[in-house]
Amino acid sequence: MQTKVKIRSMTLKDINEVVNIEKQVYTWPWSPWIFFQELIAPERYYVVAEVGGQIIGYAGLQWVLDEGHVTNIAVRKEWQRRGIGSLLLENLIVKAKKLNLKFLTLEVRASNRAALSLYKKFGFVVEGIRKNYYVKPTEDAIIMTLYL
Repeated sequence: MQTKVKIRSMTLKDINEVVNIEKQVYTWPWSPWIFFQELIAPERYYVVAEVGGQIIGYAGLQWVLDEGHVTNIAVRKEWQRRGIGSLLLENLIVKAKKLNLKFLTLEVRASNRAALSLYKKFGFVVEGIRKNYYVKPTEDAIIMTLYL
């Protein structure tokens, strides 16, 4: 990747831009209020990917004791398939290791081949299925885990 991508902590000022990405990428997007609640909560870690001052992606991690959960990873459509998701996921994994988490879990749409491929590349394994987890359209979620 030739473009300089900066990964930094998400701030409250970033919420509107992040919500715009959320609406572009997800059929059931989070609201500004949900992001606000996540950013002020303990045991949360959110980052954005930025190019030239524009937020092009974001990712989030939450944890309880030594168990971590990737809440979301999203990249603007025009920036997808350029390694941004990998940079964001790698950042979350580094943070999880610093926190001494034992593993990370996540859910991904069964039809999201690109995301499944990304997670497998980083060592996540399929652990199960959540039936009808997603809406618009209704779809199963694949549960994946990365053992740290």
